Amino acid sequence: MSSTVRCTALSSASPAASLSCVRGNGLAGRGVAALSTRLALRRPSTSVRGTVLVRAHKVTLNFEGKAYELEVSEDENILEVALDQGLELPCDCRMGVCMTCPAKKVSGEIDQGAGMLSEDTIEKGYTLLCVASPKSDAVIDCIEEDELLAVQMGEI
Repeated sequence: MSSTVRCTALSSASPAASLSCVRGNGLAGRGVAALSTRLALRRPSTSVRGTVLVRAHKVTLNFEGKAYELEVSEDENILEVALDQGLELPCDCRMGVCMTCPAKKVSGEIDQGAGMLSEDTIEKGYTLLCVASPKSDAVIDCIEEDELLAVQMGEI
């Protein structure tokens, strides 16, 4: 299940423009009104109207014996969305260094981004949720830190 976040940029003759974003499908399907966010942006004085689409994907996160479905856009990391939804996942640095938010991809495509994992570890499907962004719908298992460290050190 993919949905999009639609952002419309409005600009006028003033140097300040606004960006209006509405997230569709996911929240409305759960009986929650659509989110609307307005941000002030600095723009050169021109008159422009355009639409920017950001893809969002369904990420199923298996944690402590339960499956949690999250809607995560390609420009968000999975950890922040999970924490915003109330999941109490282990985390510390939130920069891909401490390795306290380990997970293993079951299916889908995940961009690991920056982080301290070796290429071999990433190729085996391991990721750090704080720097992981979905590129498709995905299923991810939260794992123990010891498992990730063993793989990273070449013990598995």
